Amino acid sequence: MEDQKVAIITGGGRGIGAATAKLFSQNGYAVCINYKSDSEAATYLAKDITSQGGKCIVVQADVSQESDVLRLFDTVDKELGSLTVLVNNAGILQKQMRLEEMSADRINAILINNVTSYFLCSREAVKRMSKSYGGLGGAIINVSSGAARSGSPNEYIDYAASKGAIDTLTKGLSLEVAAEGIRVNCVRPGLIYTDMHADGGEPGRIERLKSKIPLQRGGLPEEVAEAIYWLASEKSTFSTGNYLDLTGGL
Repeated sequence: MEDQKVAIITGGGRGIGAATAKLFSQNGYAVCINYKSDSEAATYLAKDITSQGGKCIVVQADVSQESDVLRLFDTVDKELGSLTVLVNNAGILQKQMRLEEMSADRINAILINNVTSYFLCSREAVKRMSKSYGGLGGAIINVSSGAARSGSPNEYIDYAASKGAIDTLTKGLSLEVAAEGIRVNCVRPGLIYTDMHADGGEPGRIERLKSKIPLQRGGLPEEVAEAIYWLASEKSTFSTGNYLDLTGGL
């Protein structure tokens, strides 16, 4: 099917990315699952998608590295066709600590993985989607975080600051490419049940904090995926430069 829509989901092997890949596939997209290191999770997910009749490829790439990003997008061009949607989701979190304990290496690692990656992937997506480049238009959805608003004091203000940068990228890029057929929007998840909290050193973080959430529970990756899909779909065609908070009211 030549006109099948194509989506790239960075960091697509687990959590929000995996739920998003499944949902796009269920809605007829050919999906590229990008992962950095966990090949087992990405391959398992791809097998699940293809067993349901979906079209899917898996591409290992560290999207904070320019050469890897170029290879990722070239692979999708060759194997899936014209890009329709980019979901910028890849990101890292490091152990909870206050600013005065943070090294420059840690701060720079957070920024290159969580910010530079979104810039590089968005650049390549624009080159393929923009009508000024002969493209057919498309949608970019950035996964930010409620931390961009809260600042995540005493835990990881470096991560929060990286997500604040993504909010600004969303606004600026949406205005740059609005007349070229590309919409750029953002979701800001709050406390979602994913493995990322373990990366931060507290696997049970949501259980500790859920009483502070007005809805009195943590969110599910599938709930975030639904919002991402809506922003990519024909049902949100007049939305660009916007933020959808998925924080249970927090």
